[in-house]
Amino acid sequence: MMTAVVQFALPKPISLAEASRRFASSAPKYRGLPGLIRKYYVLSDDGTVAGGIYLWESRAAGERVYSGEWRERVNALYAAAPTITWFSSPVIVDNLSGAITADAPAS
Repeated sequence: MMTAVVQFALPKPISLAEASRRFASSAPKYRGLPGLIRKYYVLSDDGTVAGGIYLWESRAAGERVYSGEWRERVNALYAAAPTITWFSSPVIVDNLSGAITADAPAS
């Protein structure tokens, strides 16, 4: 599994209420998205940085989504270009479900 941390510096701060409105408007686009396990929308305490934390089945699945169209949509909604940092996520602890999920070790 791979985690992508997506961030973009906003041209001016937004409130949590405004961020929630914007996030809710785009959330349905991520339901049933191939390869996406989970997404968290995030906003810094001062409202100057927004983004998402995505858990993907693979980096390839995420990169298919982070195409020109996705970048254009983010730019239009937030007037900011995203940066993406990738992390391997070999073990996931989910306290809501009580599950621990691990990738199969590479041979």
